[in-house]
Amino acid sequence: MQRAVEALRCGGVVVYPTETLYGLGVDATDEQALGRLVDLKGREEGKPISVLVGDRAMLDTVAADVPAAAERLMRRFWPGPLTIAVPARPGVSRRLTAGGGTIGVRCSSHPLAAALVAGLGRPLTTPSANPAGAPPPRTLAEARRYFGDAIDAWVDGGVLPGGVGSTVVDASNAIEIIREGAIPAAEITAALREES
Repeated sequence: MQRAVEALRCGGVVVYPTETLYGLGVDATDEQALGRLVDLKGREEGKPISVLVGDRAMLDTVAADVPAAAERLMRRFWPGPLTIAVPARPGVSRRLTAGGGTIGVRCSSHPLAAALVAGLGRPLTTPSANPAGAPPPRTLAEARRYFGDAIDAWVDGGVLPGGVGSTVVDASNAIEIIREGAIPAAEITAALREES
C-alpha cells in the first residue's frame, strides 16, 4: 500500500480494487498524471473521469456546491458504489469534467480503495482498469494483460464481484440517473422520496 501511495505522489498510475471492479488511479490534482491515464485508457475526448474522495473536506476541494438531494444520497449510499455528479470548483481539470462543469465523486466502501485515498490525501481517479471498449477486469491478472509495465504499482484485492460498475447520478440540477449500476435506480428514487 505504501508503495502505491508513493507512486501516486510521484505522478504514477496505480491499479486498485473497488467494490465491483479494478480501478485505474492517479492523483486527480496532477495534470501530467491525468494525461498518462487518458493515454493508457485510450479515452475519447469529452468523456469525464470520476474521482474517489475520503471525506467531506476532500469533497469540498473539488465540488463548488453539494445540492441537498446529493447530500441525501451521500448519507444513504456512501461509502458505496454511487457516483454523484456535482458542480465542480473552478480550476478542477477539464480532463475530469470534460468541460461540462460537473465532477463525478464517490466514497468507496472497499477498505483498500479507502486506504489509498487516505494515504494520498487527495482525490483519486476511479475509471475501470481497462482500455476503452475492453471488458473491465475482476482480477489483477486481467488488468496486467491490458497494461503490463505501464502501471507503477498494483494493489491486489483478489477476485472482485465484477458485473456493473457504480451507479452514476447527476445531482447538479434535478436528480438524473445517468447509468444504473450496482445500486438499482428504484433504490435511488426511494431514498430521495424517504428524505424529502
